[in-house]
Amino acid sequence: MTLCRIRTSLLAATIALLAPASALGDVSILAYHHVSNDTPPSTSTTPDLFRDQLETIETLDMEVVSLSEKTTQAALEGHQDDRLRVALTFDDAYESVYTKAWPILKERGIPFTVFVMTDAIDDGINGYMNWEQLRELANHELVTIGNHTSDHDSLLRRKGETVEQQTERIAGALDSAAKRLEEELGIQPQLFAHPYGEFSNKVDQSLEARGWYGFAQHSGVLGPASTPYAIPRFPVANAYGGIDTLKNKLRARNFPVPYKKRPSPVIGEDNPPTLELPLPDGWSASRLNCFASGQGRMDVETPERDSGTAFRVRAEDAFEGRRSRYNCTYPASNGRFYWLSQPWFNRAAPEG
Repeated sequence: MTLCRIRTSLLAATIALLAPASALGDVSILAYHHVSNDTPPSTSTTPDLFRDQLETIETLDMEVVSLSEKTTQAALEGHQDDRLRVALTFDDAYESVYTKAWPILKERGIPFTVFVMTDAIDDGINGYMNWEQLRELANHELVTIGNHTSDHDSLLRRKGETVEQQTERIAGALDSAAKRLEEELGIQPQLFAHPYGEFSNKVDQSLEARGWYGFAQHSGVLGPASTPYAIPRFPVANAYGGIDTLKNKLRARNFPVPYKKRPSPVIGEDNPPTLELPLPDGWSASRLNCFASGQGRMDVETPERDSGTAFRVRAEDAFEGRRSRYNCTYPASNGRFYWLSQPWFNRAAPEG
């Protein structure tokens, strides 16, 4: 990247941090884990692909925003323009983020967020950063640190666990990590990433009580219809971060169905689950394209009682895995798409 480009990126990042809330709009958030050639492919982005992704962001003339309480709330409140915006996040605080991604991002002046799982840092587990490296990042203007629990266990209610026991376990995982981040880094993060991207109404209530924003791992765009407690992010590991598909994700729009209209993501007796949502004014169900994880395209139905004002989809087969999703897109202007991802969590399957 040229010096001019670097200065432009730095200026854009500064403007994003200083701009009034009403000036910011939809944000595509990218979810990374490892940036390495030597780590599990399902959660890894190679350094070469990572550079290509950054070049794509530059080619699309996107504004890379620093995730903060201010910019997150700004996007939730609604956009004033169609400017393309993106934010970069890294879960778990793997060492490769410090050794591989950080030098590239620092050189280009690109802000990013690291969600820290504190037990791994305290225990000195191989492959994770240490507190000294995290302090360096936390003290840099480009970096935001978030909470990723102490132990990375799923926060969904377990078999045989009472509501009171779950509540206590959630509090322990959130608050012990918050305490360690304050002790080691002197910060009190209000950004939180759900382990495995799994969330529920109970977990959301815990975040709301603390005044925190939550980030999940289902696809979609942060915007006015998003829940503040399970904000979607696009996974961009090797299998999901190819440049051709990445362009569609970066140019996607917030799907305008309010989150309170959406069902709980925890699968109950109805497996496969049914997703039924209202259609925004002027939309036609025939223009929706919906797919189920591992099962392909689903038929989009219009319930007769709603006279075309709602749509309904359901996969053919029950989900046996722990995490699945329905993805739906609807055409927007200029070749862009509104993007909805409804995650499904099967508590009967193993957590890992």
